[in-house]
Amino acid sequence: MSELADREWRLIRDVPRDGARQMALEEIAARTALEDDLRTVRVYSWEPSTLSLGYRQDADTVDWDFCDREGIDVTRRQTGGGGIYHDRYADISYTIVAPADEVPGDLMDCYELFCEPVLEGLRRMGVEADFASVEQSSIYQPSCYLRDINPAHDVVAPTGAETDARKISGNAQYRQRDVVIQHGSISYDREPERHVGVFDGDLEPATFADRVTSIREETGGDVDRETAVETLALALGEWCNADVDGDESTWREAELEGARELADRKFGADAWVREREVLEAGERREV
Repeated sequence: MSELADREWRLIRDVPRDGARQMALEEIAARTALEDDLRTVRVYSWEPSTLSLGYRQDADTVDWDFCDREGIDVTRRQTGGGGIYHDRYADISYTIVAPADEVPGDLMDCYELFCEPVLEGLRRMGVEADFASVEQSSIYQPSCYLRDINPAHDVVAPTGAETDARKISGNAQYRQRDVVIQHGSISYDREPERHVGVFDGDLEPATFADRVTSIREETGGDVDRETAVETLALALGEWCNADVDGDESTWREAELEGARELADRKFGADAWVREREVLEAGERREV
């Protein structure tokens, strides 16, 4: 368990949702942490498959025709970095939400603390993963998985491979109303063609495959996706001694309603996705 295990936490094994709703729920969880003294860890997936843009990423880096043709949703995260293609099957995502005054003020120390359960979950699956031991230069800036590999927050496998290690998880943090929110993407499998296809650039799928590994590849296919999700969920729950099966181990109706409203006027609105503009309450979502 971590030093945060004496607080009130809940573990949410979330159902698949669209990208706008998934991002909105993080902000709603931040409100709950501050107003109700209830912190959140969760695992989730994206339905439909979604490209999440980094906060400052230029919308022109997206191949909008490809996304439309392939039925891929597009949203924009609050965190920086490059875009991530979250495949409905190949991606496993997680969120950790806690008040800022309870966690290390140093960003790197906070990453180290919040990534403990991620690394533990991968270890339990038989994946030798850790923070990158050396930097690797960027291949393609608009893509999170093809940017420079940073030892501060990028998780690679196998350990000890140095420049030959490949990225298996990207993690990012932001602060919202005195709350720290960390989310991350873990590759269960790889979809190189779709991951490079969502970007408006001259990229070969082999470029992605050479830089990225996955749980499925590292375990020789011995760990199915359902087992991987549950293993990560249990590692997160044990890390903070969360309520895993009680009344609080799911979203409240008021939270879901708040997320619907926030998704409509922010994370699902064309104004936010393309220009980082947040609609006022009551303005219509553009589709």
